[in-house]
Amino acid sequence: MPDQSSPSATLDTAAPARPVNSKARGPLFLIFGGVVAVAALGFGAYTLIEGGKSVETDNAYVDASTASITPLVSAPVKVADIYETKPVKAGDVLVVLDDTDARLALAAAQAQLDQATRQIGTYYENDATLKAQADASAAQVNNAQATYDNAVKSYNDRKALAASGAVSGEDVQNAKTAMDQAQAALATAKAQAAAAVGQRASNTALISGVGVTENPQVVAARVKVEQAQLDLDRTVIRSPIDGIVSRNTVEVGQRVQVGQALMSIVPIQSAYVNANFKEVQLKKVKVGQPVELTADVYGGSVKYHGKVAGLSGGTGSSMAIIPAQNATGNWIKVVQRVPVRISLNPTELKQHPLRVGMSMKAKISVIE
Repeated sequence: MPDQSSPSATLDTAAPARPVNSKARGPLFLIFGGVVAVAALGFGAYTLIEGGKSVETDNAYVDASTASITPLVSAPVKVADIYETKPVKAGDVLVVLDDTDARLALAAAQAQLDQATRQIGTYYENDATLKAQADASAAQVNNAQATYDNAVKSYNDRKALAASGAVSGEDVQNAKTAMDQAQAALATAKAQAAAAVGQRASNTALISGVGVTENPQVVAARVKVEQAQLDLDRTVIRSPIDGIVSRNTVEVGQRVQVGQALMSIVPIQSAYVNANFKEVQLKKVKVGQPVELTADVYGGSVKYHGKVAGLSGGTGSSMAIIPAQNATGNWIKVVQRVPVRISLNPTELKQHPLRVGMSMKAKISVIE
């Protein structure tokens, strides 16, 4: 009986190794190659048939025409019953400023208007008096002229008779003195008449062609009242649109300045999408074409339907604060992207609200 523990016995009982059958692998490679070829043909056919019907990008983001809230008057903040993310309606009070200075300015402007109205009213009342004075002065000139004419005639008559001795020299001298006095009186009357006419003309220039309320001085004073009233109204800052309060920096007690940014109102109900398509995708894109969109926040199960509202006037890089310097020697061509504005369906937007900056995917149907 042979020894089963011997090495030779062990080697004899071991199974011989099977050679690899290379012929069996051939059909497998052919099947795999066929599957790849069919997949490639299918993808090519899909690209050829469907690829020309639409263009899409995931480089798209929600945007909105945000309203920036800035004060038009300078004053301390009295009331600020707002907070970040608060929804507001157009006309809602956002901030109330202290109106003490504005009320004092309005009272002063109203006093100036009253003073101007009274002053211009006296011009109209004085016009009749000045006219009467001018008429009286004209009558005095006529009387003085007649007196002077008589004095001249009397003097000339006496002067002619003085040569024959019919009139004494004293009478001639008295006639000349009377003539000189009449001449002086005439000159005085003319000066007074000219002054009366000039005074009335000045008064008439202030009131000519308009009534008291339309007088330029009254109008200027009334404009100051309206401006003061407007400044008072502006101490109450209201929301110009419906939206969500964002970037709020208002604190009670701080003194705000004209033009200072207090907050922003984001109208999410009228949000739109800016989709940045490659320039090579825009050949068939036109305004009005339908767009299907999905938002990352809701996933692919929620579809938005919009329309192309317009294409930007330049690429994103050309509109950047620091544009690309394509004139440099180490320039490398990069495919540019052009922002395309897409309007959204308001009903869908109301059902599934979006926020500015959210990521979107947009697919434009470019079938003509």
